[in-house]
Amino acid sequence: MLPDANSSLLTRIVDALLRWRGTFLLLAFVATVAAWPISRRLAFEQSIESLYATDNPHLRDFLASRSTFGGDEFLMVAYSEPDLFQPESAALTSEASNRITDFAKQLSEVPGVSAKSTQHLAQALRFPYGREQIREMVGGILLGSDARTTAIVLRLIAEKDSPVPRGETIAAVRRLADEHNPPAMVVGEPAQIHDMFRYVEDDGRKLFLVSLAVLAFVLLLLLEAIQWQLVPRLALIAILNLVNWLPLIGFAIMLALLWLRWVMLTVLVVLVSIVWTEALLVLSGLRLSMVSSMLNSLITIIGVATSMHVLLFFREQHRIYPSEEALGHSILQLAKPVWWSVATTAFGFAVLMTSHINPVASFGLMMALGTLVVLVAITVLLPGCLLFGRLPDEPPPSAADRYVGGILARITLWVEHHPKRVATVSLLVVLYAGLGFLRLRVETDFSKNFRASSPIVRSLNFVETRLGGAGTWEVNFAAPEELDAEYLDRVAAFAERLRREFGTAGDQSQRAGRLSKVTAITDGLNLIPERLPTTSFPFLKTATLNERLELLNLFQSEFVSSLYNPGQRRMRLVLRAYERQPSESKLQLIADVERLANAEFAKLDPDAAAPKATGLFVLLTFLIESLMDDQWTSFTVSTIGITGMMWLAFRSLPFGLMSLVPNLFPNVLVIGLMGWIGLPINIATAMIACVSMGLTVDSSIIYIDGYRRERARGLRVHEALHETHKHVGRALIYTNAGLMAGFSVLALSHFIPLVYFGLLVSLAMLGGLIGNLVFLPLLIGWWDGWKKK
Repeated sequence: MLPDANSSLLTRIVDALLRWRGTFLLLAFVATVAAWPISRRLAFEQSIESLYATDNPHLRDFLASRSTFGGDEFLMVAYSEPDLFQPESAALTSEASNRITDFAKQLSEVPGVSAKSTQHLAQALRFPYGREQIREMVGGILLGSDARTTAIVLRLIAEKDSPVPRGETIAAVRRLADEHNPPAMVVGEPAQIHDMFRYVEDDGRKLFLVSLAVLAFVLLLLLEAIQWQLVPRLALIAILNLVNWLPLIGFAIMLALLWLRWVMLTVLVVLVSIVWTEALLVLSGLRLSMVSSMLNSLITIIGVATSMHVLLFFREQHRIYPSEEALGHSILQLAKPVWWSVATTAFGFAVLMTSHINPVASFGLMMALGTLVVLVAITVLLPGCLLFGRLPDEPPPSAADRYVGGILARITLWVEHHPKRVATVSLLVVLYAGLGFLRLRVETDFSKNFRASSPIVRSLNFVETRLGGAGTWEVNFAAPEELDAEYLDRVAAFAERLRREFGTAGDQSQRAGRLSKVTAITDGLNLIPERLPTTSFPFLKTATLNERLELLNLFQSEFVSSLYNPGQRRMRLVLRAYERQPSESKLQLIADVERLANAEFAKLDPDAAAPKATGLFVLLTFLIESLMDDQWTSFTVSTIGITGMMWLAFRSLPFGLMSLVPNLFPNVLVIGLMGWIGLPINIATAMIACVSMGLTVDSSIIYIDGYRRERARGLRVHEALHETHKHVGRALIYTNAGLMAGFSVLALSHFIPLVYFGLLVSLAMLGGLIGNLVFLPLLIGWWDGWKKK
C-alpha cells in the first residue's frame, strides 16, 4: 500500500503549504518573472549533425567526406522546356540556351549559393569536345530522358561559411523557381532537412496553442466549470432588466469568472511549467531538436491532466468540507498517488535516453524534466490560487456525472459476473495483436515524413519521374597521390560494373535498389581527346594526363577536386538513387555498393581507410536504422522499471504486477496494429511504447490507491471495487479524455511522424483506460477474492 496519507511528515508539509500559500505564490511569481527572459533564449538546433550522436560512425564518415571533397549539399531546380533542342540536333535552341543561362545566373546570385559550382545544360554543351558524350553524361542530372526536362544544379556554401542562414537561401531559390515560367521544382536533401525542421518548429508553436485551447474546452466541459444552475438566473435578470443592462452585465461578468476559474487556474499551471522548463533547458545548455519541438504541447497535456485529477478530487471534497479543509484532505489523499503518477510518467520519457538517435534521447531528457516541473508548479500554485477569494458551493452531481457513474457500475457488475469471458476475449485479442509484431518494418523513405501535398513531395515526384533519382551520395576509396592509367582503368571498370549491376530500369516500379546515375572522374576524362590541337606543325599533340585534367575543369569548375583529393589520397564516385523507395532496398543498395568497393580497392593500400558509402542520402537512410532495436529496448526497460516502481509504491509485488497487465495491453494492441495495417516505425512512433506506458500506468496507480483506501475503510472486495469505480473511475474517464483530446491535436501537424504519434498515443490511452476499468478490477478480484473481507 502507498505510505500512510496521514503520516506526520506529510501532514506537516500540507499544513505548511496551506499556511504559507501566499508566500509560495509570490515566490512562484518572482521565479516566473526571472525565468521568462531566460526561456526566450531557448534555441532550435537545425543541423544534420544534431540528428546523430557525435560518435556515430555514419556521421563521422559524412564529416570526413565533407572535409575531403567539399561536401555535396546540392539543390536541383528542374522544369520543362518544350523547345529545348534544335530539330534532329544535339544543340540547344538559342532561346532555350539563353533562358537556361539567365535563370542559372539568377539562382547563382542567391546568397548562400556557390556561384562557381553551378551546373546547367547550356554550360555543359558549350564544351568544345564530345557533345553527344556530354549529353549522355549529363543525362539524368541536367537533362531528362524526354529531352524536354532540364535542371540547374546548385551547390550550397557550408552553413558555417554562408553569409545567410540556410533557410533564407532555400526560400530565395524557391521564390525564383515559383516565379519562373514555367514554374520549376526544387529538390535535394538540404531542402528536405530544412523543410523537416521548419515544419516541426512551426508545428511546435501552432500545436501548443491549439492543444491549450482544446484542453481548456475539454476542461470546461468535464469539470463542469460552467455553473449551469446560474443560467436561469441570468435569463431572469435579462427579462427584468430590458432597459437597465448594468445588473445584467455585472452578473454576466461574475458568471464568466465562475465559468473560467478552473480553466484559468490550469492554464496558469501549464504556462508557468513551460517557462520554468525552458529556462532550465537554457541554463543546462540544451537546445530543441526535431522531436522535442512538441515539448510545450506535451507539457500542456500532462499539466492539464494532472491538474484535472486534483481539481476533480477537490470538488468532491468541497461538497463535504469548507474550502481550506477540502484542499487539505485532497492533498493528503492525493500526494502519494500523484507523486508516483508523475514519477512513472517522467521515467517513461527518461527511458528514451537509451535511444541511439540524438533527438529522441534529448527529447526524453527534456520531457522527464518538464514532467517533474509540472508537479512543482501544481504544488506551489494550486493552494494559493484555489483559496484566493471565496469559492461558490459546489453543485450536486450533474446528470452527466450520474450517467457516467451508471455506466461504470454496470461495467463492474459485468466484469464481476463474467470474469472468464472477459479474460478469454482479452487473451485472444492480445495474441492476435502480438502476431502483428512479426510484420513490423522500419520506414526510411524520408519523403514519407511529409504530406503528399507538400512542395518537397511534389518536387520529388516531378524530378524522379522525369530526371532520375534525387538522392545524392557517394562511395569513396583510397587513391594514389599521382593518378596513372592503371588506376583510372580500375576506377572506370568499377563505375561500369555499378552501372551494369545496379543501373536504373525504365519501368518506375523496378527502380527500387537501383542507381539512376554513376559519375566518375574517368567519365570526364573520356570527353577530352588524347591528341589536342596546337598552333604549330604537326597541329596535334598527345596530351598528358595532367593537361586533360586541367581541361576537364573548364568543362565544369571543381569537377576534378570534387572527385579526387591527392593530398588526402582519396577518390570517390558520385551516385544518384531514388529517394522514394522502400527502406530495405536503400539499405541493401548501400551495402552492395560498399561491398563491391571493398573488393575492388581495399587491397590497394592496406594502411588507408576502407571504402565508405556516405552522403546525405546515406545519413537519412540510416537515421532510423536502429529504431527497431530502440523500440524493444525502451519497451523492455520501461516495463521492468515501472513494475519495480509499482512494487515500491504499493510495497506489494502482486499489485505491482497487476498494474503492469492493463498497461501492457494497449502497447501490444497499438504496436501489433501497426504491424497488421503496415504502418512503419518512424522516428516518432518508435517512442510510443515507453511514453504510453508511463502515461497509462498513472490510471493504475490512482485506481489501486483508491481501491486500497476503500478496503481500509472496511469494505468487502466487491464493495470496494464498486466504490472505486464510482469515484475514481469517473476521474479516470475525464482525465484520459483530456489526454486523448490533447494528443489528437498532433494530427494537425505537417510532419507525418508526429501525426501518427498523436493518434497512436491517443489510441493507447483509450486502451489503457479500458485496461484499468476492466482488466485491473478483474485481477484485483481474483487476487483478493470477490467475497474476501
